Amino acid sequence: MADAITAPGGSAAGEARPGAIGTLRAGQRFEGRYACAHKDRLTARNGSLYLALELRDRTGVLPARVFRDVDRIGLRFEAGDAVWVRGRTERFRGELVAELEDVRRLEPGSFDPAEFLPAAYRSNEELEGFLEHLIREVHDPGLRSVVERLLLDGPVAAEFRRAPCTRAGHHAYLGGLLEHTVAVGTLVLEVCQLHPRLNSDLLMAAALLHDVGKTREFTYGAEFGLTEEGQLLGHLALGANLISPVAEGLPAEQRVALLHCVLSHHGPEATGNRPRGSASGFGSPEALALYRLNALDASVKGALEQGRL
Repeated sequence: MADAITAPGGSAAGEARPGAIGTLRAGQRFEGRYACAHKDRLTARNGSLYLALELRDRTGVLPARVFRDVDRIGLRFEAGDAVWVRGRTERFRGELVAELEDVRRLEPGSFDPAEFLPAAYRSNEELEGFLEHLIREVHDPGLRSVVERLLLDGPVAAEFRRAPCTRAGHHAYLGGLLEHTVAVGTLVLEVCQLHPRLNSDLLMAAALLHDVGKTREFTYGAEFGLTEEGQLLGHLALGANLISPVAEGLPAEQRVALLHCVLSHHGPEATGNRPRGSASGFGSPEALALYRLNALDASVKGALEQGRL
């Protein structure tokens, strides 16, 4: 079994903890806790083995190498683990790298995943205020009750504020789900002004709940992972499962319309159904609008973050 150690508590929010990658300089001895994003066992030109690692925390990325006791140390951890390391930094071909003397896996539960996982730039308090404002824009009492019970005081409310939107795509950071949801809801306000025939209550409620299934899709450790139900069911089915019992008090037609919007927000092919007589494949203009608005925010955010243009 791989060696593991239990880490002490982290620094207060906003403080750079000892050994934070963003604070390291060449020629410095250091130790600290990091996510091991990559791990490769390689052979040098002289035939000797070494480990090539990529260490990450919220302040940066650090390439690292292990040249001594490669087999013994390599058995202790895997890529995706949180690790404690000790070593020394240096400059190699203009890049800051680390030569490590020791690496040990951190026990799950002994560290705060927020030490390693990226987080939203916007404050949660600001986004929370926007979310509450958007919920008030749902004037239908039944629909508003469904949204409030899920996002304000339900069992998924805390996870809704913590979850990323994706693991490696758009809004792939803590708080990303909340940020994306607020963005889509804000777009709903604008499109309903331009197209007043849209059912604004239905569209806003669906926009605020469209990704609620992601509260049960992710795991949190040194990196974002997927729960078993996230892998097997996906966030569309998980979202419908969360919404359905809370929406039981709605009129049947309204409940079905809300679920249709949520289930088809990645396109009509995601549901496996094509409503009869619908040229677009959507069962309502609100479902079509949500699909387009969700894609707009996701694609623009992804392009800005990842330079995909």
